Amino acid sequence: MTAQPGCVARQNTCINVAGLIEAVHTAKVNTMPELPEVETMVRGIRDHLVGRQIQSTRFCRCYCKPIQISPSKQKLRQALRNSRIHAVQRLAKRIVITLDHSRSMVIEPRMTGLLLLTAPPTPAHRRIRWNLDPQPGLADSFEFWDRRGLGTVRLFNQTELAELRDQLGPDPLEMTPDQWAHQLARTRRAIKSALLDQHLVVGIGNIYASEILHRAGISPESPASSLSAEQIAQLAQTSSQILKDAIRYEGSTLGDGTYRNALNRQGGYQNKHCVYQKEGELCPTCRRGQIRRIIQAQRSTFFCPRCQRT
Repeated sequence: MTAQPGCVARQNTCINVAGLIEAVHTAKVNTMPELPEVETMVRGIRDHLVGRQIQSTRFCRCYCKPIQISPSKQKLRQALRNSRIHAVQRLAKRIVITLDHSRSMVIEPRMTGLLLLTAPPTPAHRRIRWNLDPQPGLADSFEFWDRRGLGTVRLFNQTELAELRDQLGPDPLEMTPDQWAHQLARTRRAIKSALLDQHLVVGIGNIYASEILHRAGISPESPASSLSAEQIAQLAQTSSQILKDAIRYEGSTLGDGTYRNALNRQGGYQNKHCVYQKEGELCPTCRRGQIRRIIQAQRSTFFCPRCQRT
Protein backbone atom coordinates (compact mmCIF):
# COMPACT_ATOMS: atom_id res chain seq x y z
CA MET A 1 0.00 0.00 0.00
CA THR A 2 1.41 3.35 -1.01
CA ALA A 3 1.26 5.95 1.75
CA GLN A 4 0.91 9.66 1.20
CA PRO A 5 3.99 11.48 2.55
CA GLY A 6 3.47 11.89 6.28
CA CYS A 7 -0.21 11.00 5.89
CA VAL A 8 -0.76 14.77 5.80
CA ALA A 9 -4.28 16.13 5.20
CA ARG A 10 -4.93 19.62 3.94
CA GLN A 11 -6.91 21.63 6.41
CA ASN A 12 -9.09 23.29 3.79
CA THR A 13 -10.61 19.92 2.82
CA CYS A 14 -12.58 19.94 6.07
CA ILE A 15 -13.92 23.48 6.22
CA ASN A 16 -16.02 23.63 3.09
CA VAL A 17 -19.41 24.83 4.33
CA ALA A 18 -21.45 23.25 1.55
CA GLY A 19 -19.70 19.96 2.13
CA LEU A 20 -20.41 20.15 5.85
CA ILE A 21 -24.12 20.75 5.27
CA GLU A 22 -24.24 17.81 2.89
CA ALA A 23 -22.43 15.61 5.41
CA VAL A 24 -24.91 16.50 8.16
CA HIS A 25 -27.84 15.71 5.86
CA THR A 26 -26.23 12.42 4.85
CA ALA A 27 -25.77 11.44 8.49
CA LYS A 28 -29.53 11.66 9.02
CA VAL A 29 -30.38 9.25 6.21
CA ASN A 30 -27.31 7.06 5.82
CA THR A 31 -26.64 4.28 8.33
CA MET A 32 -23.76 2.68 6.47
CA PRO A 33 -22.01 0.44 6.95
CA GLU A 34 -24.30 -2.39 8.03
CA LEU A 35 -23.69 -6.10 8.55
CA PRO A 36 -22.94 -6.97 4.88
CA GLU A 37 -20.49 -4.11 4.48
CA VAL A 38 -18.63 -4.90 7.71
CA GLU A 39 -18.54 -8.61 6.86
CA THR A 40 -17.11 -7.65 3.46
CA MET A 41 -14.38 -5.63 5.18
CA VAL A 42 -13.55 -8.60 7.41
CA ARG A 43 -13.35 -11.04 4.50
CA GLY A 44 -11.32 -8.57 2.48
CA ILE A 45 -8.54 -8.16 5.04
CA ARG A 46 -8.58 -11.51 6.87
CA ASP A 47 -6.28 -13.50 4.60
CA HIS A 48 -3.77 -10.65 4.55
CA LEU A 49 -3.68 -10.22 8.33
CA VAL A 50 -4.03 -13.56 10.13
CA GLY A 51 -0.64 -14.84 11.29
CA ARG A 52 1.05 -11.50 10.61
CA GLN A 53 2.82 -9.27 13.10
CA ILE A 54 2.03 -5.59 13.58
CA GLN A 55 5.41 -3.91 13.41
CA SER A 56 4.27 -0.35 13.96
CA THR A 57 1.18 1.87 14.24
CA ARG A 58 1.12 5.25 12.54
CA PHE A 59 -1.48 7.89 13.37
CA CYS A 60 -2.01 10.01 10.29
CA ARG A 61 -2.21 13.77 10.57
CA CYS A 62 -5.82 14.73 9.93
CA TYR A 63 -7.43 18.12 10.48
CA CYS A 64 -10.96 16.72 10.51
CA LYS A 65 -13.00 15.54 13.47
CA PRO A 66 -10.82 13.01 15.35
CA ILE A 67 -11.95 9.42 15.76
CA GLN A 68 -12.24 7.90 19.23
CA ILE A 69 -9.15 5.94 20.26
CA SER A 70 -8.81 3.99 23.49
CA PRO A 71 -6.40 3.78 25.22
CA SER A 72 -4.38 6.85 24.22
CA LYS A 73 -2.49 6.90 20.95
CA GLN A 74 0.83 6.36 22.70
CA LYS A 75 -0.46 3.43 24.77
CA LEU A 76 -2.17 1.85 21.79
CA ARG A 77 0.99 2.16 19.70
CA GLN A 78 3.05 0.51 22.43
CA ALA A 79 0.50 -2.24 23.07
CA LEU A 80 0.28 -3.19 19.39
CA ARG A 81 3.99 -3.16 18.64
CA ASN A 82 5.09 -6.66 17.57
CA SER A 83 1.66 -8.14 18.40
CA ARG A 84 0.64 -11.08 16.26
CA ILE A 85 -2.81 -11.24 14.66
CA HIS A 86 -4.57 -14.53 15.41
CA ALA A 87 -8.03 -13.89 13.97
CA VAL A 88 -10.18 -11.29 12.19
CA GLN A 89 -13.93 -11.58 12.83
CA ARG A 90 -17.11 -9.55 12.78
CA LEU A 91 -19.10 -8.71 15.90
CA ALA A 92 -22.34 -6.97 14.91
CA LYS A 93 -21.11 -3.89 12.99
CA ARG A 94 -17.59 -4.09 14.39
CA ILE A 95 -14.34 -5.69 13.24
CA VAL A 96 -12.57 -7.68 15.97
CA ILE A 97 -8.84 -8.31 15.44
CA THR A 98 -7.65 -10.87 17.98
CA LEU A 99 -4.07 -10.33 19.19
CA ASP A 100 -1.52 -11.78 21.62
CA HIS A 101 -1.94 -11.60 25.39
CA SER A 102 -5.74 -12.12 25.29
CA ARG A 103 -6.34 -8.71 23.72
CA SER A 104 -8.48 -7.64 20.78
CA MET A 105 -8.49 -4.47 18.73
CA VAL A 106 -12.13 -3.59 18.06
CA ILE A 107 -12.84 -1.21 15.18
CA GLU A 108 -16.31 0.26 14.70
CA PRO A 109 -16.59 1.99 11.28
CA ARG A 110 -19.92 3.67 11.99
CA MET A 111 -21.07 6.06 9.25
CA THR A 112 -18.10 6.41 6.93
CA GLY A 113 -15.26 4.26 8.27
CA LEU A 114 -13.37 1.84 6.03
CA LEU A 115 -10.64 -0.74 6.55
CA LEU A 116 -8.41 -0.81 3.50
CA LEU A 117 -5.44 -2.68 2.06
CA THR A 118 -4.82 -0.13 -0.67
CA ALA A 119 -4.82 3.63 -1.17
CA PRO A 120 -7.96 5.25 0.35
CA PRO A 121 -10.65 7.29 -1.43
CA THR A 122 -9.03 10.54 -0.21
CA PRO A 123 -5.73 11.16 1.60
CA ALA A 124 -7.33 13.84 3.77
CA HIS A 125 -9.29 11.38 5.90
CA ARG A 126 -6.65 8.76 6.67
CA ARG A 127 -6.67 7.97 10.38
CA ILE A 128 -4.42 5.03 11.30
CA ARG A 129 -2.01 2.86 9.36
CA TRP A 130 -0.69 -0.44 10.71
CA ASN A 131 2.53 -1.73 9.15
CA LEU A 132 2.93 -5.51 9.00
CA ASP A 133 5.90 -7.84 8.73
CA PRO A 134 6.66 -8.37 5.02
CA GLN A 135 5.14 -11.47 3.42
CA PRO A 136 5.35 -12.29 -0.32
CA GLY A 137 2.08 -11.71 -2.14
CA LEU A 138 0.37 -10.05 0.83
CA ALA A 139 -0.31 -6.41 1.71
CA ASP A 140 2.42 -4.80 3.77
CA SER A 141 -0.06 -2.70 5.76
CA PHE A 142 -3.71 -1.94 6.38
CA GLU A 143 -5.38 1.28 7.43
CA PHE A 144 -8.51 2.87 8.84
CA TRP A 145 -10.04 5.72 6.85
CA ASP A 146 -13.00 7.76 8.09
CA ARG A 147 -14.48 10.77 6.32
CA ARG A 148 -16.69 12.00 9.17
CA GLY A 149 -14.60 10.90 12.15
CA LEU A 150 -17.36 8.94 13.90
CA GLY A 151 -15.48 5.65 13.98
CA THR A 152 -13.79 4.14 17.02
CA VAL A 153 -10.66 2.04 17.58
CA ARG A 154 -10.40 0.39 20.98
CA LEU A 155 -8.21 -2.21 22.64
CA PHE A 156 -10.20 -4.69 24.74
CA ASN A 157 -9.16 -7.47 27.09
CA GLN A 158 -11.17 -10.69 27.24
CA THR A 159 -13.46 -9.46 30.01
CA GLU A 160 -14.25 -6.21 28.24
CA LEU A 161 -14.94 -8.02 24.96
CA ALA A 162 -17.27 -10.46 26.75
CA GLU A 163 -19.13 -7.53 28.31
CA LEU A 164 -19.56 -5.97 24.88
CA ARG A 165 -20.94 -9.22 23.48
CA ASP A 166 -23.42 -9.44 26.37
CA GLN A 167 -24.79 -5.99 25.53
CA LEU A 168 -25.65 -6.98 21.98
CA GLY A 169 -28.47 -9.04 20.55
CA PRO A 170 -28.02 -12.21 18.46
CA ASP A 171 -26.70 -12.18 14.91
CA PRO A 172 -29.44 -12.49 12.24
CA LEU A 173 -27.27 -14.87 10.18
CA GLU A 174 -27.38 -17.33 13.09
CA MET A 175 -30.89 -16.80 14.50
CA THR A 176 -33.63 -19.43 14.39
CA PRO A 177 -37.34 -18.51 14.05
CA ASP A 178 -37.73 -19.28 17.76
CA GLN A 179 -34.98 -16.79 18.59
CA TRP A 180 -36.63 -14.20 16.38
CA ALA A 181 -39.95 -14.78 18.15
CA HIS A 182 -38.31 -14.43 21.56
CA GLN A 183 -36.56 -11.18 20.67
CA LEU A 184 -39.55 -9.55 18.96
CA ALA A 185 -41.87 -10.45 21.82
CA ARG A 186 -39.87 -8.04 23.97
CA THR A 187 -41.21 -4.89 22.30
CA ARG A 188 -44.38 -3.43 20.84
CA ARG A 189 -42.47 -0.90 18.78
CA ALA A 190 -42.95 -0.93 15.02
CA ILE A 191 -41.06 -3.83 13.49
CA LYS A 192 -38.89 -1.49 11.39
CA SER A 193 -37.70 0.33 14.51
CA ALA A 194 -37.20 -2.97 16.35
CA LEU A 195 -34.92 -4.27 13.60
CA LEU A 196 -32.62 -1.28 14.16
CA ASP A 197 -32.28 -2.00 17.90
CA GLN A 198 -28.87 -3.63 18.34
CA HIS A 199 -29.99 -5.06 21.69
CA LEU A 200 -32.66 -7.12 19.90
CA VAL A 201 -30.77 -8.13 16.76
CA VAL A 202 -27.38 -6.90 15.56
CA GLY A 203 -26.09 -5.68 12.25
CA ILE A 204 -29.29 -4.60 10.51
CA GLY A 205 -29.53 -0.90 9.68
CA ASN A 206 -31.86 1.34 7.74
CA ILE A 207 -31.14 0.01 4.26
CA TYR A 208 -31.50 -3.70 4.91
CA ALA A 209 -34.42 -3.30 7.33
CA SER A 210 -36.49 -1.75 4.54
CA GLU A 211 -35.38 -4.39 2.03
CA ILE A 212 -35.99 -7.31 4.42
CA LEU A 213 -39.50 -6.18 5.37
CA HIS A 214 -40.41 -5.62 1.73
CA ARG A 215 -39.37 -9.09 0.64
CA ALA A 216 -41.06 -10.61 3.70
CA GLY A 217 -44.29 -8.74 2.89
CA ILE A 218 -44.51 -7.16 6.35
CA SER A 219 -45.66 -3.63 7.02
CA PRO A 220 -42.91 -1.59 8.69
CA GLU A 221 -45.55 -0.15 11.03
CA SER A 222 -46.72 -3.49 12.44
CA PRO A 223 -45.91 -3.89 16.17
CA ALA A 224 -43.01 -6.31 16.50
CA SER A 225 -44.73 -8.40 19.16
CA SER A 226 -47.87 -8.78 17.03
CA LEU A 227 -46.27 -10.73 14.18
CA SER A 228 -47.66 -14.20 13.58
CA ALA A 229 -45.55 -17.33 13.67
CA GLU A 230 -45.77 -17.47 9.88
CA GLN A 231 -44.57 -13.87 9.54
CA ILE A 232 -41.69 -14.48 11.94
CA ALA A 233 -40.59 -17.57 10.01
CA GLN A 234 -40.70 -15.53 6.80
CA LEU A 235 -38.77 -12.70 8.45
CA ALA A 236 -36.06 -15.11 9.66
CA GLN A 237 -35.65 -16.67 6.23
CA THR A 238 -35.73 -13.35 4.37
CA SER A 239 -33.23 -11.67 6.69
CA SER A 240 -30.72 -14.45 6.15
CA GLN A 241 -31.26 -14.49 2.38
CA ILE A 242 -30.90 -10.74 1.86
CA LEU A 243 -27.90 -10.34 4.14
CA LYS A 244 -26.10 -13.27 2.51
CA ASP A 245 -26.90 -11.94 -0.96
CA ALA A 246 -25.61 -8.51 0.04
CA ILE A 247 -22.38 -10.06 1.34
CA ARG A 248 -22.00 -11.94 -1.95
CA TYR A 249 -22.27 -8.61 -3.80
CA GLU A 250 -19.84 -7.04 -1.28
CA GLY A 251 -22.36 -4.61 0.20
CA SER A 252 -24.13 -1.50 -1.04
CA THR A 253 -22.36 1.63 -2.25
CA LEU A 254 -24.86 4.50 -2.20
CA GLY A 255 -24.91 7.73 -4.16
CA ASP A 256 -22.32 9.43 -1.94
CA GLY A 257 -19.86 6.69 -2.92
CA THR A 258 -18.38 6.46 0.57
CA TYR A 259 -18.55 2.73 1.18
CA ARG A 260 -15.79 0.69 -0.45
CA ASN A 261 -14.40 -2.80 0.07
CA ALA A 262 -10.84 -3.45 1.28
CA LEU A 263 -9.46 -2.77 -2.22
CA ASN A 264 -11.31 0.58 -2.49
CA ARG A 265 -13.90 -0.82 -4.91
CA GLN A 266 -17.65 -0.27 -4.83
CA GLY A 267 -20.08 -2.87 -3.64
CA GLY A 268 -22.80 -4.09 -5.99
CA TYR A 269 -25.91 -4.80 -3.91
CA GLN A 270 -27.32 -1.28 -4.37
CA ASN A 271 -28.35 -2.48 -7.82
CA LYS A 272 -30.57 -5.11 -6.17
CA HIS A 273 -32.47 -2.73 -3.86
CA CYS A 274 -36.23 -2.95 -4.35
CA VAL A 275 -37.47 -0.09 -2.17
CA TYR A 276 -34.63 1.77 -0.47
CA GLN A 277 -34.47 5.39 -1.74
CA LYS A 278 -37.06 4.57 -4.45
CA GLU A 279 -39.89 6.79 -3.24
CA GLY A 280 -42.53 7.33 -5.92
CA GLU A 281 -41.32 4.52 -8.15
CA LEU A 282 -43.41 1.54 -9.20
CA CYS A 283 -42.96 -1.43 -6.89
CA PRO A 284 -40.80 -4.01 -8.71
CA THR A 285 -42.50 -6.86 -6.84
CA CYS A 286 -46.22 -6.32 -7.46
CA ARG A 287 -45.84 -3.83 -10.37
CA ARG A 288 -48.93 -2.03 -9.10
CA GLY A 289 -48.08 -0.25 -5.86
CA GLN A 290 -46.01 2.91 -5.54
CA ILE A 291 -43.06 3.00 -3.14
CA ARG A 292 -43.75 5.28 -0.18
CA ARG A 293 -41.42 6.94 2.28
CA ILE A 294 -42.32 7.52 5.92
CA ILE A 295 -40.29 8.57 8.97
CA GLN A 296 -39.84 6.10 11.83
CA ALA A 297 -37.57 6.79 14.79
CA GLN A 298 -36.11 9.73 12.83
CA ARG A 299 -35.15 7.42 9.95
CA SER A 300 -36.58 7.10 6.47
CA THR A 301 -38.52 3.92 5.79
CA PHE A 302 -39.31 2.81 2.24
CA PHE A 303 -42.06 0.29 1.49
CA CYS A 304 -44.85 -0.71 -0.85
CA PRO A 305 -48.24 -0.27 0.87
CA ARG A 306 -49.77 -2.83 -1.50
CA CYS A 307 -47.20 -5.60 -0.85
CA GLN A 308 -46.76 -4.78 2.82
CA ARG A 309 -50.24 -4.37 4.22
CA THR A 310 -49.81 -6.18 7.53
